[in-house]
Amino acid sequence: MIDIIPKPTDTPDDNSTGMVMEELRRMNIRFKVLDLASVDPFNLPVSGETIWACGIRQNGGEFELLKALELENHCVNSPEAIATCASKVTTTAKLIHAGVPTPDTCFTNDKDIVAEFLAAHGGKAVYKPVYGFDGNGIYLFDSVERITEAPPYYVQEYVKNDRDYRIFVIGNKAIGAIKRESAHLTHNIHQGGYGCAVAIPANMRAVAEAAAMAVGIDYCGVDLLPLEDGGYTVLEVNGTPNWHCMAAPIPKLLAAYLVEQDKAGRG
Repeated sequence: MIDIIPKPTDTPDDNSTGMVMEELRRMNIRFKVLDLASVDPFNLPVSGETIWACGIRQNGGEFELLKALELENHCVNSPEAIATCASKVTTTAKLIHAGVPTPDTCFTNDKDIVAEFLAAHGGKAVYKPVYGFDGNGIYLFDSVERITEAPPYYVQEYVKNDRDYRIFVIGNKAIGAIKRESAHLTHNIHQGGYGCAVAIPANMRAVAEAAAMAVGIDYCGVDLLPLEDGGYTVLEVNGTPNWHCMAAPIPKLLAAYLVEQDKAGRG
């Protein structure tokens, strides 16, 4: 049986969970909705099932409940993978460890170290919240005096660009991509960016798939920046991604993946 935890940010006009549920109905696959908030972690309501958390709130409570459910069930995505993607520090560490290209990054409590990093990267760098989402709180700075947030500080080299790419990966295979453009530093659609579907060239595919494998995730959205040499560098890996503007039939492919995982669990 497939148990589905709906995405808390779904709306009638943007219902990621509902799209996949509709595909499961078309496939005549049984599933049920699981209310994560009602789960007793010491008396689990389900066992031996496949649980798909389309999204969870970024708070310790829902994360702990999902971790408890994983003790007796197969979670897609796993709590560990979701937690990895929620932390820019952990994601960056895993990417570097796996040899996946990502911008030079500094993580420190010391503004003097940030100043040294800034000077070493041409006097421009990008500040990012460690646990940010939807492009919120990201800005370009040319002086540490611009940073008013409390430590620790997560800053990256500035990679000049006029666009980025979101690659949707399922089962370590890139299956859809969009190009996002805006007049801003971040091209996130939630920040006013414009997205359109694009083909996935071989070098883009290789980097996106390597990023997914590095964080150990069932499905994700990998955000890439193009480089002057024609390559790509990974900005982040999203563990609960939307698929706005993609031409690929993501809900259908994701539903099929859930069915595949559920059958494998019962095999």
